[in-house]
Amino acid sequence: MIRKLAVATVFTALAVPAFADDCAVTIEATDAMTWDTSHIDVKQSCEKFTVNLKHVGKLPASTMGHNWVLSKTADYQAVAQEGMAQGAEKNYVNDADERVLAHTEVVGGGEETSVTFDVSKLAADEEYSYFCSFPGHFAMMNGTLKLVD
Repeated sequence: MIRKLAVATVFTALAVPAFADDCAVTIEATDAMTWDTSHIDVKQSCEKFTVNLKHVGKLPASTMGHNWVLSKTADYQAVAQEGMAQGAEKNYVNDADERVLAHTEVVGGGEETSVTFDVSKLAADEEYSYFCSFPGHFAMMNGTLKLVD
């Protein structure tokens, strides 16, 4: 029990907010279905914003792949579940789904990918969530994104 608590504390401490002063952020994903960023602030002054996803684990994409998907918080669970049905060939994302605001491809250990999206898609009064839509990951691998002054 103490060991589980210690592990949870370490992962919680590692999942710190990311402040994107330069209109970009790098997020590291692991083989333990975690990433190091639990919240991203995007400044309204950014025209475009880039998310760099770096898989620092060792397992291949077919076993422990990760992607980064952005949607409104109200839509995130449905988008994630529908994305899983799309399969690996489509990176577990329905490209035709207008609720998907941005997404990366799925990468495996040692790989990196990125996505750049227009900040004009975001509203200051809206809640956004980002998550990994690889099957079974979205419940543990999710965070919040906010548009700020």
